[in-house]
Amino acid sequence: MPRSELLPSKQLSFLLGIALFIFLADQLTKVWIVNQYTYGASEAITGFFNLVRVHNFGAAFSFLNNEGGWQRWGFSVFAAIVSMIILIWIIKLSPQKTLEGLALSLILGGALGNLYDRMTLGYVVDFLDFHWSGRHFPAFNIADSAISVGAVLLLLESFFSRPNDGSSDVTGTENNQ
Repeated sequence: MPRSELLPSKQLSFLLGIALFIFLADQLTKVWIVNQYTYGASEAITGFFNLVRVHNFGAAFSFLNNEGGWQRWGFSVFAAIVSMIILIWIIKLSPQKTLEGLALSLILGGALGNLYDRMTLGYVVDFLDFHWSGRHFPAFNIADSAISVGAVLLLLESFFSRPNDGSSDVTGTENNQ
C-alpha cells in the first residue's frame, strides 16, 4: 500500500499517543494502589464502589484466575501478538477511520498495560471494585476499562460504517463488501 493511503504521520502519532497515555495512566494508578494498599485491602469509597488491591493471574475480570500458572506466559504471548497486530492495523488504517483508530488505540494501550504487569509481576493488579446488593463485579483496572471501551467503539464503528467506503482492511487489501 502506498504511503499516501496510510495514516498521515501526525494522525498516527496522535493515535499512538493515546495508547501511550492509557498505558501510563494504567501503570501510574497501579503503582499508587500498590503503594497505598496491602494485598487484599479494601476501602469503601461509595455505597457501590471500593478501591481494593487484588492480583489477577487470569484474563480479564479474573477469567481463569486459578489455573496453575500457565496463564502468565500464555496470556503474555497472546497479548504481545494481539498488540503487534493492532499496531500494524493502526499503521495501515485509512485516515477516514477515526473512530476505529481511537478504539484500536484504547485496546493497544490497555493490552500493553496488562502485558507489562504480567511480564514484570506475574499477575495483573486490579483495584476498581463495583458492587450492588452484596454482589461484586470482578475487580478491574484502567487497562481493562480501555480495552472494554475500545471493543465497544469497534462494534459501534462496524455497525455504522458505510459499506464500500474504500478503506483497507488489516491485510492492506481493498475492502469491497
